[in-house]
Amino acid sequence: MIAIIGAGKMGEALLAGLLATGCEPGDVLVAEPVRQRADDLRERYGVDGVPATEAARRAETLILATKPQDMVAVLNEIADHLTARHLVISVAAGITTSVLEKHLSDRGAVVRAMPNTPALVGKGMTAVCGGTHTTDTQLDQAERLLRSVGEVVRVPERHMDTVTAVSGSGPAYFYFVTEAMIEAAVAMGLPRATAEVLARRTIAGAATMLEESGEHPVMLRENVTSPGGTTAAALRELERHGVRTAVTEAVDAARARSRELSEG
Repeated sequence: MIAIIGAGKMGEALLAGLLATGCEPGDVLVAEPVRQRADDLRERYGVDGVPATEAARRAETLILATKPQDMVAVLNEIADHLTARHLVISVAAGITTSVLEKHLSDRGAVVRAMPNTPALVGKGMTAVCGGTHTTDTQLDQAERLLRSVGEVVRVPERHMDTVTAVSGSGPAYFYFVTEAMIEAAVAMGLPRATAEVLARRTIAGAATMLEESGEHPVMLRENVTSPGGTTAAALRELERHGVRTAVTEAVDAARARSRELSEG
């Protein structure tokens, strides 16, 4: 039995992914304190809604998808109902395995996961790391569950803040670039609807090529860039304005903020 505690967007994405990849509704519990939300999920997916304490008693695997600021309260609520058989997977940003273990009094094994929002469309990228008592077999189990919404990689916990900066925050960087492309085209007289289609499909197509071709991004960029051509002129401006440095500093700032959040 699997229980998802907290059914916001990420919790629902995980629920939908699990059901789409073979889990039966009867094998999944959802603990969601907002009654209307719990009723909606029950109607939509056919799963039982239960209190968090009941979820902890009935399920051996718990996926904690609550907001980071609510996590300690949830951990304290379920701690007395956990045993060594439990596997607890947290997808809350900034919550370390040491925090999980401390508030669960080392009951059960814990896994820290950092998914990103493309998980909502089954294209997520999630990094995982285990706690002090977590075995490779339990990490394998967590990875299998999280693959229901995309790809999964295993990293040492010391790298989780960098993961957050690259893949957790990363989608926002691409949305920012897409927004800038649209606004530039509109400023040059292109109708907004046309600009949005061109920018959106260009970004999506480029991402697909990067994923499916297996080519390094440098090679793909060079394939687009003819000597003395339009792309070369554009890239010169990006370099002149320090875009590469700005991206590096942005990722570093996100990593630093993630560290601050992890430290409380």
